[in-house]
Amino acid sequence: MEKSQNYVELWGVADAAPVFSHENHGERFYRFPLRVERLSGQSDLPLILAPSALLGRVEITEGTPLRVIGQLRSFNNRSGHGSRLVISTFAQSIESGDGGHFNRILLTGVLCKPPTLRRTPLGRSICDMILAVNRRYGRADYLPCIAWGQVAAQVAQMQVGDRLTLEGRVQSRTYLKQTDEGSEERTAYEVSVMQLLEEEEDGTP
Repeated sequence: MEKSQNYVELWGVADAAPVFSHENHGERFYRFPLRVERLSGQSDLPLILAPSALLGRVEITEGTPLRVIGQLRSFNNRSGHGSRLVISTFAQSIESGDGGHFNRILLTGVLCKPPTLRRTPLGRSICDMILAVNRRYGRADYLPCIAWGQVAAQVAQMQVGDRLTLEGRVQSRTYLKQTDEGSEERTAYEVSVMQLLEEEEDGTP
C-alpha cells in the first residue's frame, strides 16, 4: 500500500475558548479557531478539533498562545446547516506557545477530480484541486487545495489518480452564501500550496 502523508504544524493564539463538538466512542471532542498571522499581516483561522484528554493539559482561553501538531481532516456535514465539506485540523498534540506564528502542512495523496485552471482578472493563474489522503481503517480525507502561478500550471497538467506531495499552509477565507433566508457569511478552509515536492522511494519527501 502506498504511503500517505498528512502533517500539520500551527503556532498561533486561540481566537476563542474551546466548545463541545461531538462525542465518539466515549471520547468528547472540542473545537476552537486558532488565529495564525501571515507575513502580510492578515490572519488565517484554522479550526482545531481536539479530544478532551489534550485539553486537560493546557488551559485554553481566548488569546492563549499555542502550538498544535496534527492532521487535516474532512467531514461530510449532512445536517443541512453550513458547508457540506467541513475541514478541520485534528490535534494530536497541543502545547503552550511562545507567541510566534507558524503555518505548515505536508500532504501526500492522489488527485480525485480533474484540476481546474483559471485566471484572476489580473491574469494570474490559479488551479483548484481535491487531494485524497488515506488514513487508517480504509478511510480517506478529501482536501481542497489551491495553487498559484507556476505551481498551478504544473498541477493543471496532472490527471485523476496521479500522486503528488505538496507543502503549503492551512488557509481560511470568508464568503457570502445565498440561502433562502438571504446572504450568510461562511468560512471556507483549504490548503494554499507553496510548492510540489519530490517523493522518495520509501514514500517520504
